[in-house]
Amino acid sequence: MKKIKVKLLRSVAGCKQGHRETVRGLGLKRINDVAELADTPEVRGMINRVNYLVRIEE
Repeated sequence: MKKIKVKLLRSVAGCKQGHRETVRGLGLKRINDVAELADTPEVRGMINRVNYLVRIEE
């Protein structure tokens, strides 16, 4: 299965609680953390929800 790397670029301080939980669900804890996840529609949806906080790494 294809994998994607997601990097947390901005702090979750001041964000909605649901967005904080989504970032945590992606496996990201602090700024510059990188998580390697399966490329599924569910993960893509989570990334789209918090797209202003994260970036997909190549």
